[in-house]
This record gives sequence, structure tokens and C-alpha cells, in this order.
Amino acid sequence: MTSPAGNPANISAPSTGIANGLGLMVLAMLIAPLIDTFAKLATVSASPTVITTARFFFQAVFMLPLVLWNGSWRNLSWRMSGFHAIRAALITLSMVCFVATLAVMEVADAVAIFFVEPIILTVLSSIFLKETIGWRRYTACFVGFIGAMIVIRPSFEEIGYVALLPIVTAFCIAIFALMTRALAHREDPWSMQFQMALWGLPICGLLLAFGHMADIDVLRPSLPDLRIWTLLAGVGLAAAVSGILSVYAYRAAPASVLAPLQYLEIVSATLFGWLVFGDFPDAVKWLGIAIIICSGLYIIWRERRVASKPVTRSSETSVNP
Repeated sequence: MTSPAGNPANISAPSTGIANGLGLMVLAMLIAPLIDTFAKLATVSASPTVITTARFFFQAVFMLPLVLWNGSWRNLSWRMSGFHAIRAALITLSMVCFVATLAVMEVADAVAIFFVEPIILTVLSSIFLKETIGWRRYTACFVGFIGAMIVIRPSFEEIGYVALLPIVTAFCIAIFALMTRALAHREDPWSMQFQMALWGLPICGLLLAFGHMADIDVLRPSLPDLRIWTLLAGVGLAAAVSGILSVYAYRAAPASVLAPLQYLEIVSATLFGWLVFGDFPDAVKWLGIAIIICSGLYIIWRERRVASKPVTRSSETSVNP
């Protein structure tokens, strides 16, 4: 599971760099499911909150040399500390929910359900950003949720309400993306990511303390052994590398070109799930996954088509997204 690394949509790229951007995004999407694979392996003795804490810690450690090297540390802004803290809290909640799901659900299923996030983001954008969303995209959103329900149904029968947690994760990431859009025009993407990790650590610390006092399994602290520490370092490294590759991909190519490639994460998640855990979606789940992907791609295509139309006095009122 990845999260938006900033909003590079306004970064224009020459056509010669688009191929590089596509390649970097493909690589990022192939690496991203390693976050979930390592996290699922670590759940045998580490709680979701411990795994989330480790992700923030190792992500900050791996990013620190690059932040110092490229000078992004100079762009750290504490004026928006509350904003960054909320973003970190959203990522923390999303990660805890997702890892709790991975402990009992196949990686490919959880990732597929999570990909209702673009659908949720479309709906939230129409509500909070007052973006004009027409019936076609609303219909695509509805169809996408049907696809998610097809994937969730057999898992819900097996593990209960835990199967719904990837939707909570998707909802948190959608809100996170909205906040990132509002902040990105005045914040450096690298410093935003680094500050998110810094804020995530104390938030996770509070959750671990509460989990210890209340004896809640999902929040309970633990002391991992060397093998688990290696897996936790893998979670942070995969998160840092995929995030960095995404940043450079968006610098090289427009967001509208790269957005469809995000669905490659479902393919690579399925591959890792099969190679590591021997899990492979059945025909019904593949149907749901296909519906989710098609609805998401249609939303992306429709947004690009609407955005490409010239705005005139007549089209301002006649465009039907």
C-alpha cells in the first residue's frame, strides 16, 4: 500500500522525460507491494501498530541522507505543523487498519479493496473541493464499489468485519490526498514526506502506550526478534524506495499519464502473494478486481478528457464530466 508522495501534478515535463517517468512509476508499483508482504510476514509476532511505528522510523532513517543531500531539510516548515500532524495521523490509522487486515487476508485481496481509494477521492473532491463530477463518473464510482463488494464478500464470510478495514484505509488515504493537494503548492514533496514520518513516530508512541494500558492486541507493543526487525526494516526500505521513485516519476511525467500505472500494484501484489504465501485470487475475486480496475481507469480517462477541453463561456455550463 502506497500513499501520495506530494502533488506533482503541476510539474510540467518535456516529452523526452515521459518515458523515464513511466519506467520509474512501473518500478515503484512493482516494489510497493513489498511493503505489504514484509508487513504480513511480520504480523506473526508484531502488532500492526509496532509495524506502523517501524515503517515511520526506518522510512525516516532511509530518507534522512537524501533529505540532507538534496537540501530539502531547509524547506522544513513548522508553521504547518498541525497540518502535517493530521496527515501523519491519517497515514497511521490507514496503516494500522491495513496491516490488521493483512494478518488474516490475502495481500492481493486487501490491495484490490484498497484501490477503491480513487473512487472515494472523486466523491470527496466533489463534496469538499466543489469539483464538478457528472453522472458518468458517479456511475463509475458506484460500479467500482460493486467490484469491491465482490472481492469483500467471500473474505467477509471467512474473517468478518476485518475485511472492511481496507475501505477504512482507502478513506483515510483519500482524505490524506485532499490535504496534500491543499498543501503541496507551498511545500516541498521531500520535506512533506519526511515531516510525516517524524510526526508519525510520536503518534504511534501514544497508540502503543494506550494499547499497553488497555491491553488491545492491535495496539500492543512488543520487542521483535532479529528476524522481525529485518522484516520491519524491509517495510521501511520498500516504503522509502517506492515513494522516492514515485516522486521522480511525477517530476518526469504528468500525473494524468502516470495515474493508470498505479493499478500495476494489484498485479505485483498478486505475484508476491502467490510466490511468498501461495495465495491466488479465485475467478470471483478476479471479476471484482477487474471491475475495480476498469472503473478506476474510466474515472482517470474521464478526468483527463474533461481537463483537456478548452473553457469557454458556453462550455463552462455545458461540460458534463
